[in-house]
Amino acid sequence: MSNPFVRIVEPLDPKQPLKKFFNLSKLEDVRYARLPFSIRVLLEAAIRNCDEFLVKKGDVENILNWKVMQHKNVEVPFKPARVILQDFTGVPAVVDFAAMRDAVKKLGGDPEKINPICPADLVIDHSIQVDFNRQSDSLQKNQDLEFERNKERFEFLKWGSQAFKNLRIIPPGSGIIHQVNLEYLARVVMDQDGYYYPDSVVGTDSHTTMIDGLGVLGWGVGGIEAEAVMLGQPISMVLPEVVGYKLVGNPQPLVTSTDIVLTITKHLRQVGVVGKFVEFFGPGVAQLSIADRATIANMCPEYGATAAYFPVDDISIGYLIQTGRNKEKVMCTKKYLEAVGMLRDFKDSSQDPDFTQVVELDLHTVVPCCSGPKRPQDKVAVSDMKKDFETCLGAKQGFKGFQIAPDRHNSTVKFNFEGRDFELAHGSVVIAAITSCTNTSNPSVMLGAGLLAKKAVEAGLTVKPYIKTSLSPGSGVVTYYLRESGVMRYLSQLGFDVVGYGCMTCIGNSGPLPESVVEAITQGDLVAVGVLSGNRNFEGRVHPNTRANYLASPPLVIAYAIAGTIRIDFEKEPLGINASGKKIFLKDIWPTRNEIQAVERQFVIPGMFKEVYEKIETVNKAWNALDAPSDKLYTWNPKSTYIKSPPFFDGLTLALQTPKTIEDAYVLLSFGDSVTTDHISPAGNIARNSPAARYLTSRGLTPREFNSYGSRRGNDAVMARGTFANIRLVNKFIDKQGPQTIHFPSGEILDVFDAAERYKQAGHPLIVLAGKEYGAGSSRDWAAKGPFLLGVKAVLAESYERIHRSNLVGMGVIPLQYLPGEDAGTLGLTGRERYTIIIPEKLRPQMNVQIKLDTGKTFHAIMRFDTDVELTYFHNGGILNYMIRKMAS
Repeated sequence: MSNPFVRIVEPLDPKQPLKKFFNLSKLEDVRYARLPFSIRVLLEAAIRNCDEFLVKKGDVENILNWKVMQHKNVEVPFKPARVILQDFTGVPAVVDFAAMRDAVKKLGGDPEKINPICPADLVIDHSIQVDFNRQSDSLQKNQDLEFERNKERFEFLKWGSQAFKNLRIIPPGSGIIHQVNLEYLARVVMDQDGYYYPDSVVGTDSHTTMIDGLGVLGWGVGGIEAEAVMLGQPISMVLPEVVGYKLVGNPQPLVTSTDIVLTITKHLRQVGVVGKFVEFFGPGVAQLSIADRATIANMCPEYGATAAYFPVDDISIGYLIQTGRNKEKVMCTKKYLEAVGMLRDFKDSSQDPDFTQVVELDLHTVVPCCSGPKRPQDKVAVSDMKKDFETCLGAKQGFKGFQIAPDRHNSTVKFNFEGRDFELAHGSVVIAAITSCTNTSNPSVMLGAGLLAKKAVEAGLTVKPYIKTSLSPGSGVVTYYLRESGVMRYLSQLGFDVVGYGCMTCIGNSGPLPESVVEAITQGDLVAVGVLSGNRNFEGRVHPNTRANYLASPPLVIAYAIAGTIRIDFEKEPLGINASGKKIFLKDIWPTRNEIQAVERQFVIPGMFKEVYEKIETVNKAWNALDAPSDKLYTWNPKSTYIKSPPFFDGLTLALQTPKTIEDAYVLLSFGDSVTTDHISPAGNIARNSPAARYLTSRGLTPREFNSYGSRRGNDAVMARGTFANIRLVNKFIDKQGPQTIHFPSGEILDVFDAAERYKQAGHPLIVLAGKEYGAGSSRDWAAKGPFLLGVKAVLAESYERIHRSNLVGMGVIPLQYLPGEDAGTLGLTGRERYTIIIPEKLRPQMNVQIKLDTGKTFHAIMRFDTDVELTYFHNGGILNYMIRKMAS
């Protein structure tokens, strides 16, 4: 059927009649001008894609009537303009595509129908680790080792870029996915197939929201959902409420964008924005650069919203020109946005749309701060850091506690490093990393760090040699302006050499600490500290030996590295004493905002961006030399420990299976609150005593060759064994941290995988019990795929992180939620019972289902299939099975 809205199609420029757009102002509906700008993007996509099948006229009306319908839990479809992936999530996506081609062929269909319809970019940025640092050739050594470890994965990805249409690969060594998206891939307005329309994106990384800072609506989705979008399916979403976040005032001179985002993160956590859009407005937005806005949008997952949108304004348009975009295309972008009422003037309050609610922040009230020691939302003012850490030392084990006995708070351990004697204590900094897309995309904080380093060196300050310092820029542009401005050599003198272009320490690719440091930490059972300019500091993520990890701006990362401890009050205590015996305080070397802006104006120029990005797809010689097969069907290598055909589609038929009641399920694990995807499916090192290590050893690999869990996401045998393998896992069945559980039939304490295998062999289904925010953190599809392979049929939790719930649905695992006011405690659940979950024949979204225990107790829970589309996926055994059946038939 033709689009019912063709009447509002017209050329943007009468001189180019073939370049058209849907002119939303021609709707002549007063409701449009009152819509939040983020909702206008959803509306345009619905109108443009309206076919009365996937997108219906009623969907358009629901979005246009947002002010009323936002409270009705109504489902709407959204077809984003493009998809973005990184390699940790991209490899399993390409593995799934390859396996889906095999499955479609087995069912008698055309395997080449499994092909991205929606344009997709895959940026390889998650594989490089900080194996070498503090050396002038650290970058080359780390990149060489990255290729040595990951050659097989990279060859597979190169095959994918040739075998699948509409899939572009950005090679390793190019930068971090979200910075490359911001500086290069983002269009702001698409010009495709004869139409102009707003750029929008979903990504297989939760921090895809960073692009919202440029006015491109985007958010993270599970890898499984992204694969469906790539195959032309719309995202089915509940029409969101939109919280208007009003910014007023000007930041104080010493405040950075990192301080602002950590303040906003804590504030919005308190407001409660899970499942909602946040849209920024107010005169304070005009005081923020696009890099500042991107920093704020980047940490959207940490404050729990779906998107954190900054509508496009003239500063956005200026950024496109600054970053070397084609000026003619930029002018078309501006003209289009003006025509459809999507260009914002933040100083003009008459443009302010309707919001669900409005909250406000005066930027002048923001103070320098960090977040930690275990969660990004736990903001601590820098002036309170010493006191807060010392309180955490003795506090009960938890997000703000380590439960160290009072008589051990001042314990120290002496050790020798490179022939010199040193001393570690609780609070000693052992990792200091300028890393992560959150901050490395922002010239103001990167140049601020460089200028602070310059002043520190000139003042005679140094960083202790055992501290693992590193600088991993988000793109080559950063290195370019740090070098051209003259600050790179001072960063190097303090140990902050460039070690690679990728996420690195922020995702746990921090590499090994010196053995003598690890021995000292272990001997004294010390709470050692990592300080990083990242966005995630969950326990066990950054490094196994840093129990406390703090998020901080790049200048503060350097400051704490120089101090060597988190137990310092910068206002009263010196950073250090130079060779002349002079006390140097942080205020003596902290650069002013004017200093930073002057350097930025001089050295961050369009030519840099053009030079770096015009050769981004061809500059990596090692990538160019890779030899990849050209077959359309992948030839699986049974000897591979990286790439393996997954068992998800084994035995799949065209006929649907009727969902059955889950009978007498055992509880595999019982959790409290805030179990993250890092706990469920870690990305970091593979412990030598783990089931995954035993598997790899049986395949002839040595520990040096294990690599990380993240790098092995193309192999289900490794990933199933790595499920719930985080060394910091807290399972209520066990009285200590660790990846173990009780196998109830035998009473034995086993590794989680081994227990699950025993249950599976005996034919026993499994469930998981959890508290609030189950699945918080990264958008990790293996956190759903892994439990599925272990035999987990359902999860019963108090609440879910949005993306993880979607991933569970995508794998056919039932997300159950306690009724309001109920939880395991109020119901008296121990987890040692056996659970029968009654699945009725006729299902509807968010219906209550009955759960019976072998004790005779009965209660109800909400089945969190939120839309009819999600129920369709469940009936098919998951979203990928649905797509295969659709393509095969």
